[in-house]
Amino acid sequence: THKVTYHAAKIALGLADKLPLGNLDAQRDWGHARDYVKAMWLMLQQEVPDDYVVATGRTTSVREFCRLAFECVGLKSDDYLEVDERYLRPAEVDILLGDPSKAKTRLGWTPETSLEGLIAEMVKADLERVKRKGY
Repeated sequence: THKVTYHAAKIALGLADKLPLGNLDAQRDWGHARDYVKAMWLMLQQEVPDDYVVATGRTTSVREFCRLAFECVGLKSDDYLEVDERYLRPAEVDILLGDPSKAKTRLGWTPETSLEGLIAEMVKADLERVKRKGY
């Protein structure tokens, strides 16, 4: 995820021209660490320990993640994405999607940050970092 937002920032600032990735069709369940830490805190408040899946319950492709990130800097990701065989995984899991229903039911937890919000936050931070450091 950081590779995508970092490259979107670098490309927007004229410091890179391509983003090399592997399987653009792989789907992942991305969420914000801030939300996950809240879920962990809620788990620690329980009298009886238990196992929970902490996830958003939403799956998004790498390609769509890239589109959203590049949209934050006013660019079309398709103009900059490059599939590089070095990043293809021989044992790729096509879809990773968590079911957070137990955490919702027992802990009252649901993620508060949307994927779009997460990406916008990451792109903004990377733009600031690249402007400040120049790389």
